[in-house]
Formats: sequence, structure tokens, C-alpha cells
Amino acid sequence: MSKARHAGWRAVRRGAGLAGGDVDTVLSRSPEPFSPASSEKRAALAHFEPHNVLISRGPVRTVRRALQEQVLDSEHPVHHLADRFVPVVEEEMQHLLAGALRTGSLPWEEFLDAWYRVVRRVVFGDHARDATELTDLIIRLRRDGNWAFLKPVRRRTRARLLQRIGAELAIADPGSLAAVMAAAPKGDGAEPSDQVPQWLFAFDPAGMATFRALTVLATHPAALAEARREVDGDTSGRRVLPYLRATILESLRLWPTTPMILRQTTQPVQWEHGLMPEGCGVLVFAPYFHRDERALRRAHDVFPERWLTDEDDPWPLVPFSDGPVVCPGRLLVLLLTSAALASVVGGHELAPGSGPQLASDTPLPGTLDHYSMTLEVSKRP
Repeated sequence: MSKARHAGWRAVRRGAGLAGGDVDTVLSRSPEPFSPASSEKRAALAHFEPHNVLISRGPVRTVRRALQEQVLDSEHPVHHLADRFVPVVEEEMQHLLAGALRTGSLPWEEFLDAWYRVVRRVVFGDHARDATELTDLIIRLRRDGNWAFLKPVRRRTRARLLQRIGAELAIADPGSLAAVMAAAPKGDGAEPSDQVPQWLFAFDPAGMATFRALTVLATHPAALAEARREVDGDTSGRRVLPYLRATILESLRLWPTTPMILRQTTQPVQWEHGLMPEGCGVLVFAPYFHRDERALRRAHDVFPERWLTDEDDPWPLVPFSDGPVVCPGRLLVLLLTSAALASVVGGHELAPGSGPQLASDTPLPGTLDHYSMTLEVSKRP
């Protein structure tokens, strides 16, 4: 499976290397014996979601995963609440673009504010559109989580967040994820309030991927033309946009928002070249595989078409992880982000403004600072 002629996994004193096929082994054999509840992840997520499915083990993990999959409609490319969610995206993007047209520019900060409004309305309902304190709480605790076990948990702040989420579940607007969560059957130990922070957390990098994708489209005329062909010919009400979904996936391949996928062995694991002990940490560094030009065609270029064929199927492109522990919200994220792209490119011209400058005739950089990026916006003729 290793097109790159990697040597494969072999034991060494301080670490080991993973080949492409080994990544598939690790992710396909999660959560046992490769648990996602690694020591580092448990320490990080304990700051704001101590009973989340990501750091759960045993029977309660099964209960929590089932609840997540039911609410997020994990097996369906179009969420059963798409008729509610897509208009929310369109409304917030049009509100955002109205302001951008007045000034001629769209900075990241303004896009992020609009994206957070989308997230709050999708998760809790329209009444939470301007509930910025919820977003502020999760951001504050997430920053603490970046320090993992090096920073004490703000227990009172965490309790306030989880209590607020519990209250939102009790008053959730119909047609929101929280309403589906509140109505869903729950097994023992489901801890619904602890499952919601991950949605608020995970939708943040989805916004990053969307803004980066817009920057790519603004600087790659062929990709923009293909995106517009899809939008102009769409008959699905922006529910099914394969090329735009592929553009988001390509943004995540080029600049993974989860560059390190962590696992930890729950028992000894025998490999061809040695024994991996129980409690061993495993790190899949996604950018290494996502940009390996020895295995991928146009590895450093935008090429959404790769996601519409099986050309790269044997190689570990894992923007949402993979296997039994794959992100349960991946298809919902692609629904919302592709709708956002369609709302912008369908009726507007884009050009790069300040920040990193991309070009279609040079390899794309390994990192992209979206915080400093601005897009110039005008009406499409």
C-alpha cells in the first residue's frame, strides 16, 4: 500500500514511523486497541467536555457515540434538517456579504462572526443567534485545553458552560441539533450536555477551512469556474454540491485543521517488526501524508477532483480521521460549508486582499495564516 516506499513500522528506542498502510491499520482498529482517548486528549478535553465521547471508553462510549451519530445524521450526506439548516447558512452569508460589498473587503474576523451565528442557530436555534457568551465560554476553555495537563481546570467556568448548554437543551428551538438531542432516546451515561461542546468546538475549524477555500477559489480561476458551473446548475437547493464539498476537503487536505490524530494502545499490539506495548501513544501527522508528492498527483496544488474519484483511495487522506472513530459530524460539516461557499461564489467576485498571497502557478504553502487574510468582494456581473 505504501506508494512512497516507506520502510514500514519498525521499533526504535525513541519512536517509530508509520507508513500509509499502518495509518489505515491504526484508524480502522479504533477504538480498540487504538483508543482515541489518549492521555493528552483526555487532559485537553477535560477542560470543557470531560464526558465527551472522544475521551470515553467502554460501554458509555458506545452509548455516547450512538447518540452523536443519531443527532448528527452521520450516515446521510444530506442531514434530515437540511431544509432548515441551509437557509440559515444562506441568510447569514448574505448578511455578511451585504457588509462586505459596502466596504469592498471581507476580513477573516467578520467571516468568523457570521460563521459563529450559523453555528449557534444550527446547534441551538434562532434564539441563540446572538448568544456570543456561549461562544466566548467555549473559546476560553478551549484555550485552556491547549495546555492540557499543564493548566488547572477552571471548574466553575466549565460548570457554567455545561449548565448553560443543559438549559439550552431544555428550550431548544424545533429544527435545531439541540432539539434532536433533547428528543433522542438516551442510554445510561449519555451525558448529552458534554456532547454539545464538541460541536461548538469542531465547527470553528470548519469555518477556517471554508475561508481558506474561498481564498483558493479567488486565486485559482479554473477551480472557481467549475464551482460556479455547479452552483449555477444546482437543482438540489444547495443540498448536494459535490464539487464544493470536494473543495472543502481539498482545503482540509492542504491545511489540516487537525494535523495530529492521536491514539493510545489499550493492549500490546504485534506489528511485523516488533511489539507495541500497552499505553503507547500513536501520532498520525496528517500533513506528512496529505502532501506526499511521491504518492499523490498534484500534492501541493488545489485539485478537488481527487475527492470525486477513487484515484487516491489507498492513501491516507484523513481530514476527518477515518475508521470507526471518524468524525460523526463530517457530512453535516460538508453540507454547511459547501452551502456557504455557494452563497459567496454564486453571486460575487472574489480577489485576494491582504495576507498571504496564493497563486495557481506555484505550489501552495504548507501553512496558511487565515487570521491575517482579507478577500476583496464585489458583485458578480
